[in-house]
Amino acid sequence: MSGGQPETKIGRRGIAVAALLLTASALALLRPAPAFSQETELRGEVSESAILADQQRKARQLRAQGTQDQNAPASVVQDTAPTTYQPASPGAVPDDDHTASASDSVFDQPQAANDPLADTKAPAKPRRPSTAKQRALNAKADTKANTKTADKSKAKKKTGEATDNTTTAATAAPGGQADAAATDDGSNRRAVTIDSVDKQKLDPGQERTGSIDGQKVKPEEDPFAAPGVRIGTFLFRPTLEQGFTATSNADSSSTGKSAVLSETALRFTATSDWRENSALITGYGQFRNTVSGEKINDAQGRIEGQLNVDLDNELRAIAKLGYEAAPESASSPDAIAGVTQQPLRQTVDGSLGVEKSVGKMRYALTGAVSHDFYGDAELSNGTTVSQKDRDSTLYTATLRTGYEVSPALTPFTEVEAGRRVYDLRTDTDGFQRSSTRLGARAGLELDMGEKLSGEFSAGWLREAIDDSRLPAVAGPSINADLKWSPERGTTIGLTGKTSVETTTTAGQSGDILYSSRLTGERQIRANLTANSALGLDWRDYTGSDGHDLILSAEAGLTWWLNRYAGVTTRVRTEKLTSNLPGRDYTANSVYLGLKVQR
Repeated sequence: MSGGQPETKIGRRGIAVAALLLTASALALLRPAPAFSQETELRGEVSESAILADQQRKARQLRAQGTQDQNAPASVVQDTAPTTYQPASPGAVPDDDHTASASDSVFDQPQAANDPLADTKAPAKPRRPSTAKQRALNAKADTKANTKTADKSKAKKKTGEATDNTTTAATAAPGGQADAAATDDGSNRRAVTIDSVDKQKLDPGQERTGSIDGQKVKPEEDPFAAPGVRIGTFLFRPTLEQGFTATSNADSSSTGKSAVLSETALRFTATSDWRENSALITGYGQFRNTVSGEKINDAQGRIEGQLNVDLDNELRAIAKLGYEAAPESASSPDAIAGVTQQPLRQTVDGSLGVEKSVGKMRYALTGAVSHDFYGDAELSNGTTVSQKDRDSTLYTATLRTGYEVSPALTPFTEVEAGRRVYDLRTDTDGFQRSSTRLGARAGLELDMGEKLSGEFSAGWLREAIDDSRLPAVAGPSINADLKWSPERGTTIGLTGKTSVETTTTAGQSGDILYSSRLTGERQIRANLTANSALGLDWRDYTGSDGHDLILSAEAGLTWWLNRYAGVTTRVRTEKLTSNLPGRDYTANSVYLGLKVQR
């Protein structure tokens, strides 16, 4: 038993030594570690000048350390390598090494107070020694960077921070990899400066792309359409056409002769660009003068405006106002024979309509007024004949009711009532020409977009004259206004109209005129457009079996030289056949002119 006591003492002593070693190891783990990386959380806001100064100070320390390493033995150099990375970014104003804060950095880790292990240094990392040639290159880089410091300080903060981070990361590479990446060969290296970072090639995925203006522009749908002129809130598109017409019948009459005429035509449209409501103004004027042949000197034209206003509760108002002036046609039933110039007919018309939608039902009420007044007729003997007994005003009211079967089809019915009032209660022959108008029609509205749109209707129209000696003017009423586009660039139109033509000829009531036009337009090329038209008119005289049949055909081409000017030509033929004496005629004509638009 006495031999076992020393073993017990040795075992207790060993346990005590082990406990002390464990305690020392725990204290070593708890002590603050030296800073081997840059402090990321700054103590307050740091200016850009302070960052540059800190980088320059560390660059000088790195070069001084390299000089010491060159003079010292290799073994010593390996033991005295700096314990932290030293970013080299030359180019700032040198620090004052004599001041107390010359060696202090805003990025240094604060020293812990009363730390017995604070002086313990981390193992040094090996570093390749610098040569005299390398020091010369570093000094040259410092001189170049100092000249550009002022300009670099004016750059944006974001750009400066990105450049500094790039330079710091390159310098902090272990084993001097940043210097090795910047060398031309193994023994010649240069300092990484801000300029060199700016000149580095960007990643191909981050390069700037070309401007949008350089991309392919989508071609215009109609490159030769008039661009228009903006006047206030309206887009004004004028067209002027000047040319010459060679015709076999200058005035389209049974006694007409051939002539060469100078024709000038002015047309325009003005469309509003309002947000909710809309307005449209259209007009034309045509002037004809004889160059050679039968004497013709006349003018005609029309201007019309339309205003659409959207009201509350699915209510819409449409207002129209127009003015027209044209000489009496030589083929008119009321044309006067033996005159040098037919009387001028002027018309002022206007209408106001209100449309209402209630579910699928459609209602529209329109009131219209049209006033016709005539100038005097000039006879070949120098005298004039008054036409005031032909002046009259027509008042009408039309009520339409429709039902929307589908968005494309809306059948409707409408009734019309009106009164025609002559300025002279009794004309020069003693007849009372005022009359009462009644009409009823049924039709269909079509709305299939650009493919097919418009409406057509058929019914009955009657005007009863106040004078009992004159029969009422009555007959079927047919109206149509359709647009059909079988393919892109082709438009076919069909129009039809029924109108009552009054007269002041003794013992006659007047006639009903049915007018129809079939038109076609084809865009052969972007700068070449073809158009054609077929016309059919039928005039039925009331109180007799007299009638007129008028057939016409026309074809034309327009070749646009550019967006603003083009050459146009057309040929036309017209033939009137009547069972009344002295009314038949045929007129053929050819036109060639220049058209300009804006």
